[in-house]
Amino acid sequence: MKIKAVLNRDGGTFKTTDMQTYCETATRAFAAKGHDLDCDVVAGDEVVQALEKASKESDLDALLAGGGDGTISTAAGIAWEAGVPLGIIPAGTMNLFARSLQLPLDIWKVLDLLADATVVDVDIATANGRPFVHQFSAGLHARMVRMRNQMNFASRLGKIRASTSAAFGVMLDPPRFEVIFDIDGDGSSDERPVSAISVSNNPLGNNSLFFADRVDTGKLGVYLAEPLEPTGVGKLAFDIIRGKFKDNEAVTASTAERVRLHFPKHRKGAACVLDGELLRMPADVEIKIHAGQLKVLVAQPQIQTKS
Repeated sequence: MKIKAVLNRDGGTFKTTDMQTYCETATRAFAAKGHDLDCDVVAGDEVVQALEKASKESDLDALLAGGGDGTISTAAGIAWEAGVPLGIIPAGTMNLFARSLQLPLDIWKVLDLLADATVVDVDIATANGRPFVHQFSAGLHARMVRMRNQMNFASRLGKIRASTSAAFGVMLDPPRFEVIFDIDGDGSSDERPVSAISVSNNPLGNNSLFFADRVDTGKLGVYLAEPLEPTGVGKLAFDIIRGKFKDNEAVTASTAERVRLHFPKHRKGAACVLDGELLRMPADVEIKIHAGQLKVLVAQPQIQTKS
């Protein structure tokens, strides 16, 4: 197989990694399994262009992307549109999609797995046509990300500290907004006030990091949190830490294949987060699951032998 690797040298673990040594190690690991790996190390602002260029190579068999969740989300969208299998090197802070795919989170250990991986079909979602592999959210999460982005941090630890500080800020002043939603186009829309809404690529698992245990169910996870006071946000945060957020009395959880959202009081658009990126979406957002349309590299299944 001919494989192209695009590595974001500004992403998490790669900031403190000798990238020349890493690429040499990766090339040897893939060569040992009969693959031809070409490795490009680029700056963060060059990642999109590099991924798009790589995906258009006529003889490409697979695309490898290394970086944080933002890089991986971007790479997944590009690989999906190009119909090219995607391999993930998790070099970020959370590495949520890598966790869902049960990949090693060590950037060195994952090389041997990817070199001997198999291609499987998993789900990818879109919000108004924009691909994402983790989640779309508005309300609590969006406000926290906005507050975090206003702080200065230059390291993984600094980002964690900024996120913690932002979380406390949101807890003291939780948002409240109206949303009209229609699930699976059944014609029965519902309007209610909420403090948060999240729509995930597959239902979220019972963990504190908000990642899906599986990404091949063909369903979106839909989560609404009713308007919360500071004490309610604190209780929700505690349940999130315990991996029990779906049991919180303020949370309503369901699944869907398509969700239409309308934010009636946000004519200029609503502040939302899509796979960690803060952006302003239109007042109307349509979220869809695209079942089995993204090809990814995962560990070879273990062969069971009879005793």
